[in-house]
Amino acid sequence: MFDALRRNRFLVIGRAGMDLYADPPGTQTETASAFTAALGGSSANIAVAICRQGGHATLLTSVSDDAVGRFALRQLAAYGIDTDRVRTVGGQARTSLAVVETRLENCQSVIYRNGAADFEMTTADIDAADFSDFGALIATGTCFAAEPSRAAAFRAFDRARAAALPTILDLDYRPYSWPSRANAGEVCLKAAEHSDVLVGNDEEFATLAGSHEAGRALAETLAESRERLVVYKMGEKGSVAFFMGQTIETGIYSVKALKPTGSGDAFLGNLVSALAQGHTLADSLKRGSAAAAMVVSQVGCAPAMPDAAALNDFLQHHPGNTEGKEADHAHTAF
Repeated sequence: MFDALRRNRFLVIGRAGMDLYADPPGTQTETASAFTAALGGSSANIAVAICRQGGHATLLTSVSDDAVGRFALRQLAAYGIDTDRVRTVGGQARTSLAVVETRLENCQSVIYRNGAADFEMTTADIDAADFSDFGALIATGTCFAAEPSRAAAFRAFDRARAAALPTILDLDYRPYSWPSRANAGEVCLKAAEHSDVLVGNDEEFATLAGSHEAGRALAETLAESRERLVVYKMGEKGSVAFFMGQTIETGIYSVKALKPTGSGDAFLGNLVSALAQGHTLADSLKRGSAAAAMVVSQVGCAPAMPDAAALNDFLQHHPGNTEGKEADHAHTAF
């Protein structure tokens, strides 16, 4: 199944929106008199990361029939993302809007997702897509937070499996999208069990497991249950990946960060891009970690995603990531 990844063609489902950044960097929202706009939304950011690395990404989602929705569509196209599967919806649905700051300490992010347009994705949208065109499916946990998007996301997983495509899930737990933490844990655990590649941080695995103490053990169990790659992220402590008996610890690349946002999207997008290009699992994890460091050290999320030349230059000249331990056989191909 993982052989399909080499097509380097991804169907990404989930949200795209507008990010408004208080300008200049360091400004608090409540004191700002100017803002800069950029493409936002975790799924859109992941798709940008893939395209910047030379891959092909099609985004399947819904946006509102208004100026913000059209902004998202124009930005997606400008980054080279295929928008043929983006459906415009009317009524009271609204494309997500985030008002955020480029500040490392006490960074405020105000998200407007009442009646979010991306939650209007339906099973009909999924059934209209030709899964044979792709090499993998990518979803974020947000897709499962509300109906009809939840049913559509599970349908996408079923269709990907029927087409022998790997399913890639970034847990991406956003409390404001869910009725409760318990509900998020129950639904996302079901989605995780349907995935072939599962990526999340310690807080997200704790949500699935019910406690921080059980989070890492759950990640290991999910990796052992079948041929599944599970990446357990630990913030400044780096990440640990479990796959086919391998345990690979990867540190972070130290940079002067401007903000805490965007790193997860950069990590996931560059991890899967590297795997699709034939890099070893260990090298792919390092490329994801390096891209995450690059994004937090620049303004914006989508605009900060590195292209292949920039990422290679960073890896060549950076002193190296913080020490991680790798199994002796960790450099085998994925």
